[in-house]
Amino acid sequence: MNAIEQAVRWLNDPLNWTNPGGILDRLGEHLSMSAAAVLLGCLVAWPIGLWLGHTGRGGGAVLLVSNVSLAIPTLALLTILPLTFLGFGRPSVVAALAVFAVPPLLANAYTGVRQADPEARDAARGMGLSGGQLLRRVELPLAVPYLAAGFRTAAVQVVATAALASFVNGGGLGQIIRAGFGLDIAAGGGQIIAGGVLVAGLAVLVELLLALVERVVTPRPLRRARRGADRRAADAVAGGG
Repeated sequence: MNAIEQAVRWLNDPLNWTNPGGILDRLGEHLSMSAAAVLLGCLVAWPIGLWLGHTGRGGGAVLLVSNVSLAIPTLALLTILPLTFLGFGRPSVVAALAVFAVPPLLANAYTGVRQADPEARDAARGMGLSGGQLLRRVELPLAVPYLAAGFRTAAVQVVATAALASFVNGGGLGQIIRAGFGLDIAAGGGQIIAGGVLVAGLAVLVELLLALVERVVTPRPLRRARRGADRRAADAVAGGG
C-alpha cells in the first residue's frame, strides 16, 4: 500500500476523527488558536492603521512594520516566545501567530482610509464633523471592504501557519503531521499526507468563506471600482513586462 492509499484509509477511519486527540479535537484547537491570533491582530493593527490613515501620516512606518513582520521566520518566533514569560503552549502560539496577522490587517486598514473619497471628506468637514466623527461616520464605513480583505488574508495565513504550533506543544492539526513523523516512514507516511491535506483543505475553506464575506460587505460601486483598478494594474504590469 502506497502513502496515498494509507492517507485515504486513515482519513476514512471514524476512530481517527472521534478518538481523544483525533481530527475533531485537533481541528477545534486549530480553529480556536487561529481565531484568537487573528482577533489579537485586529485589536492591535486596526486602531493603529485607521488612525494613521486618518491623519495621513505614518505610511512609511506601516510599510516598514509589514516588511519586518513578514521577514521574521515563523519557526524562529514560535521557538523564541515560549522561552519568555508566556511559556510553552497556547499563549505563546497565539502571540506568535498574531505577529503574522498584523501586516495585512495594518496595511489594509491604512489603505482603506487613505482611499476614501476626498469629496466625501470635504463634505463631512463642511457639515462641521470633528476629526473623530469623520473617521467613524465617513472613512471607516468606506474602509470596510479593505478591512475585510485584510482580515481574509490574515486569517488564511494564520490558519496555514498554525500547523507549526505542534513544535512547541501548541496542538492543532499540525500535531497529526508531527505524530506521523514520529512513526516509521512506511507506517506514518499516510498520516503525514492526511494531516497536510487537512491543513490545506481548512485554509482553502477559510479563503472561500471569507472571500464570500468580503464580496457581501463590498458595495457594488466599490466592487466595480476595485475591479477596474485591478485591471489597470494588471495591464500596467503586462505592458511593463
